[in-house]
Amino acid sequence: MAQGDTLLNALIGAVATAVLSGFVPFAPLFGGALAGYLEGGDRDDGLRVGVISGVIGLALSAVLFLFVVVVFLGMVLGGGAPMGFGAFGLVFFLVVAVVGAIYIVGLSAAGGWLGNYVKYETDIGN
Repeated sequence: MAQGDTLLNALIGAVATAVLSGFVPFAPLFGGALAGYLEGGDRDDGLRVGVISGVIGLALSAVLFLFVVVVFLGMVLGGGAPMGFGAFGLVFFLVVAVVGAIYIVGLSAAGGWLGNYVKYETDIGN
């Protein structure tokens, strides 16, 4: 498609991640693989476009995460959740955010590398 157009390939991978994430486990791996396959070049290029795809996907996920946090804070402030949740809730949300970031960007990077590998080292890519 757009071999060498890193931003476009990363965006395609991020959209694939977003579409697949609702029903496919490890969706960032597949989105990164698509981006790495389309990117071409060497393994470093596949890895780089996978990371960029993961960061774009992370930004999209962060918007949803922020929405969930705002709704939950509304519940806490409105009295719909336990009031002793304060510090524990903050730590919980921070841990979920860090683990989510590692999951999305890490799997996208691995997928980018694998997508590039499939393109050049297997019969599937030819």
